[in-house]
Amino acid sequence: MATEAISVQHLSKLYTTRDGGVAALERISFAVDEGEFVAVVGPSGCGKSTLLKILAGLLSPSGGSASLRGTAIQGPRRDIGVVFQAPVLFPWRTVLDNVLLPIDVQGLGRERFMPAAMDLLALVGLREFERRYPWELSGGMQQRVAITRALIHDPAMLLMDEPFGALDAMTREHMNLELQRIWMEKKKTVFFITHSIPEAVFLADRVLVMTPRPGRVVDDLRIKLPRPRPLDVMTTPEFGEYTRHIRGQFNVKGGLDA
Repeated sequence: MATEAISVQHLSKLYTTRDGGVAALERISFAVDEGEFVAVVGPSGCGKSTLLKILAGLLSPSGGSASLRGTAIQGPRRDIGVVFQAPVLFPWRTVLDNVLLPIDVQGLGRERFMPAAMDLLALVGLREFERRYPWELSGGMQQRVAITRALIHDPAMLLMDEPFGALDAMTREHMNLELQRIWMEKKKTVFFITHSIPEAVFLADRVLVMTPRPGRVVDDLRIKLPRPRPLDVMTTPEFGEYTRHIRGQFNVKGGLDA
């Protein structure tokens, strides 16, 4: 029987503005099992990033609850790794130093985590780049450093907020393959935000579809494509049926990448 990693119950978020309240999320409920890869798609402004920030402990909900492994998320936690759209690497630190940043901040001791850092850099194909600086790397390589940094302290959950949105199409496809490979090896629980329906279908075990603001989960679609998934799977009728089903949840065109 699967074990729940994330449990979200009747979660709501209301932002207070000069003109009154703006409801970003409205009574969202779902669960994510240990080791599951769940993607979230929805139009711009539907509350996807707000939801991720609540799960990261960076925002407090206005109502409802979110928990990780049975413990309420009430602030930033060491057992959660986060990857944003921009890699946010420190230019004066080498690749290895950027990866070890969470270890330095938490005072956990570099020597203990050095083997893990080198293993992770090898996993993402950057074993020979540990002494390079961010400005010497491509955008895709920088994002691989950010993923490695998020994994260095062995988090229970990896939150990813449109991590490949700023990359060109070819690099983005390569990173999708890389992320799938890393996930299949590490089996971390992944919660992945994206505007791209094909990216969500390619990567995820399940796709949560959100409505325009206030964000609600209108569909929870299980993707039954076998793994590992090659890029050619995107040309299959099965893949096309999944993407058409998700697009069919929206009443207007636009807001999501084709």
